[in-house]
Formats: sequence, structure tokens, C-alpha cells
Amino acid sequence: MILPRFRRNSHSRSITALYGAIVAQARSASFYATYGVPDTVQGRFDLIVLHLVLLLERLERADSAGRGLGQQVFDVFCRDLDANLREMGVGDLAVPKRMRRFGEAFYGRQAAYRAALTAADRRALEKALTRNIFQGDDNRATGIEDATARLADYVRAVLRQLDSQDAGALLRGEVVFPNPEAIGHA
Repeated sequence: MILPRFRRNSHSRSITALYGAIVAQARSASFYATYGVPDTVQGRFDLIVLHLVLLLERLERADSAGRGLGQQVFDVFCRDLDANLREMGVGDLAVPKRMRRFGEAFYGRQAAYRAALTAADRRALEKALTRNIFQGDDNRATGIEDATARLADYVRAVLRQLDSQDAGALLRGEVVFPNPEAIGHA
């Protein structure tokens, strides 16, 4: 029968909910006002990538269904980037080149965050965040060191919270990120 092919994916609500939660969290004003993340297209992209990487890490530990769902959330991320580029007026011929650069940026950041999260040195995460979120700006006078330390504390809080969430709930699209304003630098 041909009609089942046109039915929505049974996980489409979960995928939409998970990606929507990532974007909503990345748009939290406190990241830009309190944490010092640049309030730019690049800064917002970097926060979406950070949250996406953290959620994908958790979904990979769920089971094969989690990994499959994670891939679908990543696919929605890519479609969203493509749509945003076109909405910003990027021409059809330039979109694939930009998407390739976004892909390289995502995979580079994913590798950096994974390595930092498993490193024995707790400062490895701060260094990765400085390079990727703050674009290598390590000027102590501007408070970047404190901002990266606070953002690293936030990332660790996200990991703890994601680990405490039921895998079944995540597969249903129910994810809760911690309030960034509630994370203080220790």
C-alpha cells in the first residue's frame, strides 16, 4: 500500500520536541547576558551545537533506539541550518558549501567536547569551550576565564541532569535542561 509511506514517522513528535528543547535552551538570554556568550549567529550556533552534542551523548547510551533517534535529531538540525541559510538569502549554489563548513564545525566541536569530557584534567572542558564558544578569546581582563568556568559547570550540570532522566522519557521527546541562571561558579 502506498499511503503508509506518507505517514509521519512515529518518532517525529519526539524528534521535534527534542530539537525544539535544544533550540529553546540555546536561546536562553542568560547565556548571552550572564555567561558572556557572544549574542551573534555564530554564538547561537555554538550553543545549539553544544546542547545537541550533550543530548546525542546521552541518547547514544540509551540503546540502539536512542542512537537512531539521535541521528534523526541531527538530521533535523541539518535541515534547520539549510532552511536558515536560505532564509538569510544564501544562494542555492552556496548552501552546500556552507553546509559542509557547518558539518565540519559540528564534528570538530563534537570531537573536542567528547575528548574534554573524558579527560582527566577538568580544565580540558574549559579550554574546549574557550576555543569553540568564545572563539579562542582567552583575555582574562574581559572575564572570559570566569565565563568559561561557569559554562563548564553548566555543561557538567546538563550531563548530570540528562543522566538522571529516564531513557524512555527521552525517547518520547521529554528532555529537561537545567536552568542556566541556577548554575553558579564554584
